[in-house]
Amino acid sequence: MIIVEAARIAEFKARGWWGDTTLIDKMNAHADARPQEEALVDPPNLAEIAGITPSRLTWQEVRDGVEKRAALLYRHGFRKDDVIVIQLANSVDLTLALLACFRLGVIASPAPAQYRQNELAGIVRRTGASGLIMAERIGRHDHAALMAAVRACSPGLRHCFLVGPGGGDGINLAQALAAVVPADVASMQAAVAQDPPTADDVATICWTSGTEADPKGVPRNHNEWIVMGQGCMACAKLRPGDRTLNPFPMVNMAGISTGLCTWLEFGGTLVQHHPFDLPVFLSQIREERINYTVAPPALLTALLSNDQLLKGIDFGLLRRMGSGSAPLSDWMVRTFHERHGVEVINIFGSNEGASFAACLEDVPDPRDRAIHFPRLGDHGFTWTYALADRTWTRLVDPDTGHEISSPGVPGELRVKGPGIFSGYWQAPEVTARSFDEQGWFCTGDLFAIAGNHNQYYRFVGRLKDIVIRGGMNISAEEIERYLIEHPAVRDVAVIGYPDHILGEKLLACIVPAGDGPTMEELNRFLVEEKKIALFKQIERLELLDELPRNPVGKLLKRELRAVFSENGDE
Repeated sequence: MIIVEAARIAEFKARGWWGDTTLIDKMNAHADARPQEEALVDPPNLAEIAGITPSRLTWQEVRDGVEKRAALLYRHGFRKDDVIVIQLANSVDLTLALLACFRLGVIASPAPAQYRQNELAGIVRRTGASGLIMAERIGRHDHAALMAAVRACSPGLRHCFLVGPGGGDGINLAQALAAVVPADVASMQAAVAQDPPTADDVATICWTSGTEADPKGVPRNHNEWIVMGQGCMACAKLRPGDRTLNPFPMVNMAGISTGLCTWLEFGGTLVQHHPFDLPVFLSQIREERINYTVAPPALLTALLSNDQLLKGIDFGLLRRMGSGSAPLSDWMVRTFHERHGVEVINIFGSNEGASFAACLEDVPDPRDRAIHFPRLGDHGFTWTYALADRTWTRLVDPDTGHEISSPGVPGELRVKGPGIFSGYWQAPEVTARSFDEQGWFCTGDLFAIAGNHNQYYRFVGRLKDIVIRGGMNISAEEIERYLIEHPAVRDVAVIGYPDHILGEKLLACIVPAGDGPTMEELNRFLVEEKKIALFKQIERLELLDELPRNPVGKLLKRELRAVFSENGDE
């Protein structure tokens, strides 16, 4: 399915930014060049996470696994442009499931492991998905039972595959794969050869939350993903044979670009990690001889404060680390470089494709790199960042629409380029609001021009009403919509408040009806009645006599943030 306008495709290909190579072509090139080299490694605690014995695959084994899975899906009737929703922990199985979809031209829609019936059934409904691939369990949660609940309210689902040792109302993936014979693979290959997926076809639909209450589907094609992988690989300076550790869930921009797409670019080894477990993460860095990984700023700062945690890590191998989603400490950036010779790269990105990276060559001063990004576009500056020649940016006053060129003035960041998506999945009204009349994507993020020569951008805040908890976007409006239905709630506003580990947590400001609810009652209502993901629960409750509003009744969240957000956890 090609949804990008033909003129846009032609322009990017004429400029050499897009091509005809798919993500599967990338995989095949590495399997041809280094078939027996290690390519993909499971988390060592996968048995504890999902009841599955961890595995390690060479590039040839990756290709063979993808071909068998694609043949299995084809035998069950899946064809190009069908949609399959996938909910698995970071693993060999998740990686091969995504690649098998790409092989067939099936659109993969990966969902966070935390999603529950509400979110999953909504994704199935909005995409018209005809298949599910899910774990039997992730951690302590029974995902086999979750699959059954989603199937019961999703009549369009044809086939559901369960990944695990056995059990549940679905097709056991391991058993089904064991029954795939060479003739099945040959049949699939012959059929796909007649109508192969192209680099312009949609590969994934990921999900993001913003001002709308419902998550928005973000379709991305192979070329859009390849651009992201090229940018990540260049920033991390990865080479064939390097080893990367991916702790970000491979369900959105962070995990798929820095994990899957970067791996397919440089052709080394991808070591998976999920859910985040600090002792396991550190042992993987040591034992897997990792050259590059990513981690939240607070974690990197905490590691420097305890030398014992870093004991045994070979910093001759671990040359660079990426970080983002919250402000970086200049002390952390400087100390990692001075004490261990490690370059910390400051990364900003969104599912829609807005992507920036502050690396040592472009932002040498650690104090600047902790808070600044290159001001990309036609502003008279030259950057080494790999996507600098194909990314345009400007700041716009969100009230007047006038472009901002003076330093220190907050404005909405607007972006153009070959990595930017072309619109939300089957949501023309939302798409129309998200691009201005000149075709710039309106990110909803506020930046200001900074630096001695106005060469940088500094992140200021968000225009959109979202809370980013541990890298996951949560729509405040969605949680408000549910809470207002609780009989003990007369009025509600949800905001984020600072947390030194997760970046932000959810605070519910409630005007009670009667005596007022407890936080436990509200969360039980959200999880059991509304069946939301656990990470969307509120973590702080404030009972108020009334919410601040302007004369026409508009809620003034900035006043609530001014009162509560400065204090963090109390």
